[in-house]
Amino acid sequence: MTIDTAALRAEQLAKASGVICRDDFGAEPLQLIAGADVGFEQDGEVTRAAFAVLRYPSLELVEYRIARIETQMPYIPGFLSFREAPALLAAWAMLGHHPQLVVVDGHGRSHPRRLGVASHFGLLADVPTIGVAKRRLCGKFEPLAPEAGALQALRDKEEQIGWVWRSKVRCNPLFISTGHRVSLPTALSFVQSCMRGYRLPEPTRWADAIASRRPAFQRWLKEHPQSDAQ
Repeated sequence: MTIDTAALRAEQLAKASGVICRDDFGAEPLQLIAGADVGFEQDGEVTRAAFAVLRYPSLELVEYRIARIETQMPYIPGFLSFREAPALLAAWAMLGHHPQLVVVDGHGRSHPRRLGVASHFGLLADVPTIGVAKRRLCGKFEPLAPEAGALQALRDKEEQIGWVWRSKVRCNPLFISTGHRVSLPTALSFVQSCMRGYRLPEPTRWADAIASRRPAFQRWLKEHPQSDAQ
């Protein structure tokens, strides 16, 4: 498969110009927040996207969905959102409860061309999104203190593109950024409000647990045998 990376780069730049970096949630109070996680199966042949929809602010699991589709393009550094977005859209279409905010496991504006998967998906689905990544993709930041709660701005070319935040002591920091229709201060505030003692915020922690059928999700299934969340 031949991929025209020049065309993809031009598309990224065009889409990035449409990303809204201010709060645009509508008038209704936030009641549902979701986490989204993407992975690959069968040696990359299948793309798997999982959504976990939680009540806010209680963070109780309301619904979960998993979509598996044929992977549509190979891995190319810097263009991962084109590989992940189709599965995210497929899982999004399966949801019975559409959340008012989605926390995506990945970058938003903290991307060399300001279009990580959180921004890309937010634009396509027209939903407010926040990117929460486990590794830096670009930008620089001042040394981070070792205690939980330590915070620094992530900057690239004199622009602040995100936050570097240590959510838990003795854990690597998270990289938090605007996805779409969310300001940087609000992105940080929502992620902080979704912490329950783990490194990851509850929305993406649940999405990962559901996608990988981790013990926490297995326990939840046993405790809710009659649930119609699926």
